[in-house]
Formats: sequence, C-alpha cells, structure tokens
Amino acid sequence: MTYVITQPCIDVKDGACVDVCPVDCIGGENEDRQFYIDPERCVDCDLCATVCPVDAIFREEELPPEWEHFTRVNAEYFTESGKDGAP
Repeated sequence: MTYVITQPCIDVKDGACVDVCPVDCIGGENEDRQFYIDPERCVDCDLCATVCPVDAIFREEELPPEWEHFTRVNAEYFTESGKDGAP
C-alpha cells in the first residue's frame, strides 16, 4: 500500500508533505506542476496526508474514482524520468 498525490496538488505544490516525509519519497522539480510519491519508497506513515493543505494525498485504496489514474501518474514519474525520489 502507498499514498498517492492527486489533482488538488496541481499548480499548488505547498511543500509541507516534502518537509515531513521521513523517507524522502516525495519528489518534483520546480517545473513540475505537482509533487509525486514514489510507491517503492513510501512507508505508508501518513504524515504527508495529515499536513497537505489541499487534501490532495490519499491512500491508494481510498482514492476517489476520478483520481485513480494518479496512482500510475505518481509511479511513472519515478520510473520514466529516472528520478530518485529526492525533493
């Protein structure tokens, strides 16, 4: 199980989630429109979800149906771009 960053993060990128993540699994470059969670590194601690000011972070199995595709979007950010998950 992992957490997933969804649509409300787009063009907001508050960064509180990055600051509290104990395993540095949240990434995103300045030019990216949102942050992403690396599902391989996420330890399911839920700290990111508790501090997100726009409620953009969900447990994978609790995603609203309209945002289920963000599971793939988050994972592909790290596999396709070669990002290491570090902010």
